[in-house]
Amino acid sequence: MSSPSPALATRLEAARAVVHDAAQMAMAMRPPPGGPQASQKSAQDWLTETDGAVEAFIANRMKALFPDDGFQGEEGGVARTGSLRWVVDPIDGTSNYARGRCRWCISLGLLDGDEPVAGVIDAPALGEVYTALRGYGAFLNGKRIQASPVKDPACSMIEMGWSNRVPKPVFMEKMDAIMALGTMPRSGGCGALALADVASGRLDGYIEIVINLWDVAAALPLLAEAGARVSPFLQEGGLTGPATIMAANPHIAQVLSKAVSIPLA
Repeated sequence: MSSPSPALATRLEAARAVVHDAAQMAMAMRPPPGGPQASQKSAQDWLTETDGAVEAFIANRMKALFPDDGFQGEEGGVARTGSLRWVVDPIDGTSNYARGRCRWCISLGLLDGDEPVAGVIDAPALGEVYTALRGYGAFLNGKRIQASPVKDPACSMIEMGWSNRVPKPVFMEKMDAIMALGTMPRSGGCGALALADVASGRLDGYIEIVINLWDVAAALPLLAEAGARVSPFLQEGGLTGPATIMAANPHIAQVLSKAVSIPLA
């Protein structure tokens, strides 16, 4: 295997360090367990002070390190353009974070044009850091990961994300289809970590009907490098707005795709 592009390898290492520092900030600002310490953007869509602080911190650090790179954040939108573009979700799983729960993360992905090439997902409350560079593997805390070998849907675990933007009948239709396969359904409230779980083999599949680029930008290289199958999220509108994503281990991907009527790439 040839060595990775020095420019991309340098960026991944820098991103890991910056996200680590941001994660420590988020831990220091983390609310105690209890009722949500946050405001609602819409029904069950939460925003904390930490979201803005972490995004500003990462935006400023990446601008200082790589001033020619583009930058896009969940809270601030597209701040800069460039052939290489960073995409951040400052706190993915804000509903969990706001309740003092552990299942949340900071997600920072790098796109080269329209191609996801690197990503860092740091879940400090879990002590876990995922990293990936296209063509050079996906890792959890420095150890290589790969998608699950489970072949039988009746032995599988599938997560489906919930969103207030999805009509209840659509959500229930997909969930019914998942359960009809005999799978064990899950919903954990953090799309980036659910996709990372597919990459690491902890889940056999993840579906979310409406999800944004900042939720998946760091996970897409992880999934590709771990051998998972993924629906054509970017090609179906995910670069510019919300779209549907399905990721699954390669053994049940086709069966799951057919059951929930979400085509694979």
